[in-house]
Amino acid sequence: MLDKYITPVIKPLLHPVVSLLDKKNVTADQLTVIGFIIGLFAVPLLAFNLWDLALAAIILNRIFDGLDGALARHQNSSTSAGGFLDICLDFLFYAAIPLGFALANPEHNALAAAVLLAVFIGTGSSFLAFAIPAEKFNLEKPQFAYKSFYYLNGLTEGTETIAIFVAFCLWPQYFAELAYGFAFLAGITIVTRVYGGYHTLKLQTINIQASAKENADTNNIKTDN
Repeated sequence: MLDKYITPVIKPLLHPVVSLLDKKNVTADQLTVIGFIIGLFAVPLLAFNLWDLALAAIILNRIFDGLDGALARHQNSSTSAGGFLDICLDFLFYAAIPLGFALANPEHNALAAAVLLAVFIGTGSSFLAFAIPAEKFNLEKPQFAYKSFYYLNGLTEGTETIAIFVAFCLWPQYFAELAYGFAFLAGITIVTRVYGGYHTLKLQTINIQASAKENADTNNIKTDN
């Protein structure tokens, strides 16, 4: 929900770093992998209750995630392969954080972490599943034209997910309560994405079929004449 407002604010702040990375011949894919590895360090840090260090790893991961796309656009090197790598590692990172909290306190956090992982599967699958037919139908991406795939909006997006991760680290004793609350909001995202995505794609199919029928009727009229 907030991504379309936050992204335009952050992008200009990344330009100086992006220019420096470009001069050092760093590639976007390298940043993606490095950021992912840093993010994974949050799991053992969370397991050992090192909340501040885990938070630092999470924030660094997100900084790298913003830099890789900006660098790819700066270098005119945006590719489907890079977008695929980025989104795969993003979702693996998102799944790793609840796991870290479950390891930190299995008795109190395990069920909440499992619920959170379940809704992450729902938000992720609805997000990615829509991108495939959206590419097929060549749907416009007015708000996120720079993305390498169709970015389907929702109540809980990247900004909200990172905000809840930060909250987890700041108030780890309330992980379960925060996780259940976020899972509820993410559940709304799943419903709206499935409903909206289904009807959008169904309308596209109807329009294509109607257009094909109209063309066929026009050709038949020309043949009869």
